[in-house]
Amino acid sequence: MVKIEIDRERCIGCGACVNVCPVSLYELVDEKSRVTGNVDTCILCRACETSCPVGCIKITE
Repeated sequence: MVKIEIDRERCIGCGACVNVCPVSLYELVDEKSRVTGNVDTCILCRACETSCPVGCIKITE
């Protein structure tokens, strides 16, 4: 099972994760990133983690 954690305190709302996620898991809600898609569709590419300029996304299996 995949777990995606977003530190919303550190999130700057840049939308990088929204733009790079190939399965459209993310959306900006109240100017912060939030997982709104089905986490089970995550392909563990970690593009969201590596593209986040402040490192606020952590994916664990």
